[in-house]
Parts: sequence; C-alpha cells; structure tokens
Amino acid sequence: MMRILYGYFRSSAAFRVRIALGLKGLDYEHRAINLKPGVSEQKSEDYLKLNPQGRVPYFIDGDVALSQSPAILEYLDEAYPRPSLLPEGMADRAYVRQLASLIGCDIHPLNNLSVLMRIKGQLGADEDATNSWYHHWVTEGFTALEAMLASSEHRGRFCFGDTPSMADIYLVPQVWNARRFGTPLDAFPTILSIDAACQQEQAFIAAAPENQPDAPQA
Repeated sequence: MMRILYGYFRSSAAFRVRIALGLKGLDYEHRAINLKPGVSEQKSEDYLKLNPQGRVPYFIDGDVALSQSPAILEYLDEAYPRPSLLPEGMADRAYVRQLASLIGCDIHPLNNLSVLMRIKGQLGADEDATNSWYHHWVTEGFTALEAMLASSEHRGRFCFGDTPSMADIYLVPQVWNARRFGTPLDAFPTILSIDAACQQEQAFIAAAPENQPDAPQA
C-alpha cells in the first residue's frame, strides 16, 4: 500500500518527515492540507476525522497511521532501518536526540503557527511584536545549540559526523523558517555551516518548502 503524507509546504514538522523519507529513499503520495489562516483545511470535518488533533504531518503506511513528527521519524527508522537516522552507540543516539529535542521541544512549539496566531489574535500583538517573539526564541535556542555543536567532538560536516542524522532533520527546517522571518543568524556559524552541507544533499533539496507541489508558483 502506498505511503501517504498529509502536510503543508511551510510546516516545519512536515518538512522533517519529507527529509527522512528522502534520506531513506521511500516514495510517498503528498496530500496538501492548507494551513493558511482563512483556509485552515486542518479544521475541516474530514481531516479531523482522520487526525483529531487537526495538525500536520499525518502519515499513513499501510495499517500504520501516525501524527506527530517525532513518532513518525522513530517509526521510519525502525520500519526502514537503512540508512539509519541515529548513530549506533546508545550514548551517541541520546546525544543526537538531545539536539533534535532542543529544536523540537524548546524552539519550534513557541513559534508554531497556532501560537503566533494566538499572540496576534487573542493577545493583540502587532506584526513587530510577533516577530520579536519569534526572533527571541530562535535566538535563545540557537545560541545554546551553536555552543553545543561548536564544542562537540562528534560534529563533522553534519551535526553528528559526516552522515545526516535526525538532528539535521530538525535543524534545517528551523533554519529555513528563521530566514523566512528575518531572524539574524550571523552569530551561528556552525549551524550555518551544517545547514549549507545539508543543502548539498538531494533529500534536503527535494524536501524544501519551495519544491513542494502546494508551494505557490512564481
């Protein structure tokens, strides 16, 4: 049965899953869910029946149906173990998960679309205040991540060695979004170097938001 990924071209979490599928060489059918305010297809009756949380990504692989990108990534790594998204050693796997969690737990949730819309709508923040909120949490998280990566004996071209891992899968979408919102990144040369290395890999290129079928065409 064909694998299906429900996503949105700008969704960081869906971006992660697209990268992982590409790294593992897995084909899938893309089904777009337009998250744009005023469209909000994630709130449709049909989609909520499929995924009651009303978020993307949502991934189907035969009898397996999952929301939440961390669960999807872990599933993919167990169901399709080569190439692995995690290094072999227990401590090394924990280190990579630590880097991914810093982004996935401490940066991304505070800057998710639903949070930004809440700040604007219910709390009355204007565009400048909303962008300031976004920049603050990215900068705080990236400051810690930069220090960890710059001092790590594990770092190679990528976050861990010379093969993309789950940490890179989390990093690249966050850098993409930081650039979209105009967050200054010059203070993070290690992060930028790793992102540049990822941009040479076909799985990351193909997964980029601008290369998705639901991305606006120029």
